[in-house]
Amino acid sequence: MTRYERVPEPPETRHYPDDEIDLRELFATLWVGKWIVILVTILFAASGVAYALYKPDIYQANALLAPADGDNSGRLGGQLGSLASLAGVNISEDGSSNTVIAKEVLQSRVFLTDFIRRHELAAQLMATEAWNIRQSKWVYNREIYNPETREWGTDEDGESLEPTNWDLVKKFKQSHLSVSENQDNGMVTVSVKSLSPVAAKQWTEWLVKDINEHMRAQDIEDAEASINYLEAKLDETNIAGMQQVFYQLIESETRTVMLANAQQEYVFKTVDPAVVPQEKSEPKRVLIAVVVTMVGGMLSVFIVFVRAMLRSGKEPELTRKG
Repeated sequence: MTRYERVPEPPETRHYPDDEIDLRELFATLWVGKWIVILVTILFAASGVAYALYKPDIYQANALLAPADGDNSGRLGGQLGSLASLAGVNISEDGSSNTVIAKEVLQSRVFLTDFIRRHELAAQLMATEAWNIRQSKWVYNREIYNPETREWGTDEDGESLEPTNWDLVKKFKQSHLSVSENQDNGMVTVSVKSLSPVAAKQWTEWLVKDINEHMRAQDIEDAEASINYLEAKLDETNIAGMQQVFYQLIESETRTVMLANAQQEYVFKTVDPAVVPQEKSEPKRVLIAVVVTMVGGMLSVFIVFVRAMLRSGKEPELTRKG
């Protein structure tokens, strides 16, 4: 007879009842502590809703800006750049660099300090509690600032509560100003947040106007300084060739001054101006309430399991003692 070897049967899949028991225990533990879960979740949900309702509405105004055409000085810079370098004068060859500089100046401490002080925004930044929509005016914390007398309050030690330039710039940059650039097309967006939709629009317009004026004044000052320098050098030389170079450079700088005075939007051209926002941008009240409720639910489940573990650890000790 042919002997056939017995093929071993595949091992049977074992079922571990412990897993099912653990799962049952899991739900049993949650059921026992269901009131803890319910109460803690409700408490967190109520707190989240209260916090969301307590936070004031924040409005955001945006202005979309395009870099102004920099060919005015760029063409002359390319033609006379080498000659200007020999004379000790620097003529910019890339108008786009003005845009990069302007974006950084817009967020600089010196510019923002001057901006806040010029438009008298210190009290609106540091001493307001809300914006009265019906009366269209600020609601001030009179313990900090008195709008009638325009005087700042004092603390318990008698020190004035008037903010420093450092405090003002820090507050404005952290809570109000945002500047972003689209890397694909170079467009710059200036955004300003405020309790007042009217102020958000007004501050955005002021920022765009002031940065254009600041950069214009800076370029005019540099060009006039270069003209004075070139005229002094012109008086010192009798070489006809060098005199011709100096005349060309003076003409270039004079043209820069004329064009700077003629351009209304010097560095940034407004593509989409700021408008008074009709809807709030913050806070996201529904999101706040949902997140806080979820945190409360997870925390309550954690508490229930910790209590169950502590109890299960004490039971063997009681059994041994008995």
